[in-house]
Amino acid sequence: MSDVKAQLTEQLAEIEWSDLIPHAQRDAVIVVNEELSIVDVGVAIANDNVALVQQWIAQKLIHKPSFDELSDWNSQPDKKFSTLIVQPFVLVCAA
Repeated sequence: MSDVKAQLTEQLAEIEWSDLIPHAQRDAVIVVNEELSIVDVGVAIANDNVALVQQWIAQKLIHKPSFDELSDWNSQPDKKFSTLIVQPFVLVCAA
């Protein structure tokens, strides 16, 4: 396992939506589809693997939260997400 992957794996946390709201307000949240490993996405972003990240965006496997998602999550502030910070982004996947 690469050092970056090991480090990101250790930083993986489960966090409630209420704690993620400030990151959403600064447009830093990226939603990771459950088909992908949030750690693998984090590694790709940390390593600036533009081609792979663009592929996931095109396949709609990673995206910025939609208005509907934000509305839904704001009505459930205790909803939990697997979360990984890869500056300046916060990657989330529904837990």
